[in-house]
Amino acid sequence: MTTTTETRPFEAEVAQVLHLVTHSLYSHKEIFLRELISNASDACDKLRFESIANPDLLAGDAELHIDVSWDKDARTITIADNGIGMSRDEVVANIGSIASSGTRRFLEAMGAEQKADARLIGQFGVGFYSAFVVAGRVTVLTRRAGAAPEDGVKWESDGRGEYTLEAATVPARGTTVVLHLKDGEDEFLDGWKLRGLVRKYSDHVAFPIRMPKETPAGDDDDAKQDDAAPAWETANDASALWTRPKSEISDEEYQAFYKSLGHDFNDAAAWTHNRVEGSQSFTTLLYLPAKPPFDLMMGGRDERKGLKLYIKRVFIMDAAEELLPNYLRFGRGVVDADDLPLNVSREILQHNRQLERIKGACVKRVLDLIEKLSRDEPEKFAAFLKAFGNTLKEGIVEDAGNRERIARLLRFASTRGDGDAQTVSLDDYVGRMTPGQDAIWYVTADGYRAAAGTPQLEAFRAKDIEVLLMSDRIDEWMLGHLHEYAGKPLRHVAKGELPLDEAGKQKQEEAAKAAAPLLEKLKRLLGDRVEDVRVSARLTDSPACLAMSEWEMAPHLAHLLREAGQDVPESKPTLEVNPAHPLLQRVDGEADDARATDLATLLLEQAQLSAGAPLPDPAAFVQRMNRLLAG
Repeated sequence: MTTTTETRPFEAEVAQVLHLVTHSLYSHKEIFLRELISNASDACDKLRFESIANPDLLAGDAELHIDVSWDKDARTITIADNGIGMSRDEVVANIGSIASSGTRRFLEAMGAEQKADARLIGQFGVGFYSAFVVAGRVTVLTRRAGAAPEDGVKWESDGRGEYTLEAATVPARGTTVVLHLKDGEDEFLDGWKLRGLVRKYSDHVAFPIRMPKETPAGDDDDAKQDDAAPAWETANDASALWTRPKSEISDEEYQAFYKSLGHDFNDAAAWTHNRVEGSQSFTTLLYLPAKPPFDLMMGGRDERKGLKLYIKRVFIMDAAEELLPNYLRFGRGVVDADDLPLNVSREILQHNRQLERIKGACVKRVLDLIEKLSRDEPEKFAAFLKAFGNTLKEGIVEDAGNRERIARLLRFASTRGDGDAQTVSLDDYVGRMTPGQDAIWYVTADGYRAAAGTPQLEAFRAKDIEVLLMSDRIDEWMLGHLHEYAGKPLRHVAKGELPLDEAGKQKQEEAAKAAAPLLEKLKRLLGDRVEDVRVSARLTDSPACLAMSEWEMAPHLAHLLREAGQDVPESKPTLEVNPAHPLLQRVDGEADDARATDLATLLLEQAQLSAGAPLPDPAAFVQRMNRLLAG
């Protein structure tokens, strides 16, 4: 039979990945073994799952395993599995091209950092290419389960832009990856080194990772007498870590499992391991990462990964979307259920009552874990909130059942806090409310300085009332759903009428009556640019500020949405003024109508700028300011 060899170019993105990986991961070379063993484990998992419906796929070879061997003379490392294998089309799709938009994000992240970060490898499905960190040439021999031996495929590349593809006779199903090492990489041809890497990164893999038995020095001839049937020994624990009793698992083992599960080089911030017994039995092992993955904010749009679903220790699928709500998408771990149907599909999962109960348990465990972190390890909790606080805030909108529980975990800057540090909890705020205060007051802005400097805070400072300073872009949206906490309503300092006692109301009425001619003059000068002009109870030092209705959108958020192409209805602002301020007295006494109009317009524009709203005509603002400064 004549075998034709086809040479194909890598897709452009693959070539970019290869260049970045091979030139930047020099400090994390050993990652290649973890990734290739992880791929082999996935192949075994897939075969075990497919064989449930089609037992013939096992074809008398039901003991799934992964073999790692090396040849010092040929300078090769071989990773072989008897898993699902690949057809020719699957080889092209999985190795020759990457269609995932995740890879684009990988490349963007790497380019932005100007160096490859080893914790990114694997997160975007590019783990195979880490082989080229140590190998000058990689050969893959594979045959899909159920296919004939002559339907095997041989793939080979030096990682420089092209690969060859040809038909091959492969006696057994599965995939064999042969790494032809580069010069200077001989440290990986040492059996003790490879065994150490297997135990470090892959000890948890639920399939035996076999390695040739090493014989004492001087017995090399005996070791080579039967190359066709080497004596193998298992180098890993080969049991699912989550099935073992917690008392038998060390922190180091938990962390090693997390790193392989999340393709992360950082330790996890915390984890929880639980077994639920009863009418529905399942095990959960859930982790909180210490640092966010680069694709965290894409979790709502692409298929989310990070939480693996097993049924009776058989891997079924990445089920993060089914088992954790979007606002907890940073969670990592495994769920192993005892009594879900083995032939479960994603469609069935979406309408499965048992799974809903498991999902509820996962949400509870993750929130429990965050609460425990906040109580016991405040420094870790602060770092966690810095990384994932805004993601957690999405839960206020998405998870009404846990809204107050989530709100308890959030932290904010405050007029009584430590500068822009977000350290004040809602419980802290409620615990130090002033006598007679019945609301939790806050202000939103597009930055801490803008929030801390807003004129509307002046009356609250004068009365020693604490105000939460919220400057994250998600805050205004979140607060549209968080109307109260611990029975106290949340109120924006610039929205609605400021509550006053009887003495305050009387003083306000008297000020409004005395300023009535000034208010009428301002309304005439500003015309239809304002909804109303009134005396402010909020101001003590500033001349003017904007006030909003209870349900009106903050100007800075409306501006952001318009910039993003959203259709936001225009609304006329209400201008509140401080009649005692010299600028207002100047307007009141100005006889020249043109100059009075400039002054009134300048007051409105200052108030708009303070509220985060853009000026409709900046050039006119500058000209107006220049006219007034020139006298």
